[in-house]
Amino acid sequence: MSEESGAEQGLSTYPEYAERVFEVAELIPPGRVMTYGDVAEWLEEGGPRQVGRVMALYGDAVPWWRVVRADGRLLPGHELRALGHYRAEGTPLREASRAAEGHVPRLDMRRARWDGAGAPEGGGAAAGGGAARADVARRDAAGSGGAALRQAPGAHT
Repeated sequence: MSEESGAEQGLSTYPEYAERVFEVAELIPPGRVMTYGDVAEWLEEGGPRQVGRVMALYGDAVPWWRVVRADGRLLPGHELRALGHYRAEGTPLREASRAAEGHVPRLDMRRARWDGAGAPEGGGAAAGGGAARADVARRDAAGSGGAALRQAPGAHT
């Protein structure tokens, strides 16, 4: 059997869950971000670690810099690449304190975090559509203060 890749054969080379994570990542507008947990909550499947694993293994297939850690710290080892994307897209950043290692800024999560508002229903940026529309609900005061994301009922088949 040849070593032809799945893409060369016209097949997806990514697991189904990874494809679903990609669909969400492609919906995030330039200058905005979602956390690993936000993506998992949107999909109603997996958790932050599963989304992080997908992004670590296959993230170059999508705008990886838009799926981030909840604390706003830039991905270790990729800070400069990510920072270039954030600055080009106008993503809100918080300047690093002088005590911060390497003086690398963080994302301003309060302003940069995207809650899914305006996402297309029943379609998306990814080929084949299927991306869910977000129903936005606020987390209670004891939560992290970010927007809770739920997949719209029946949005995925």
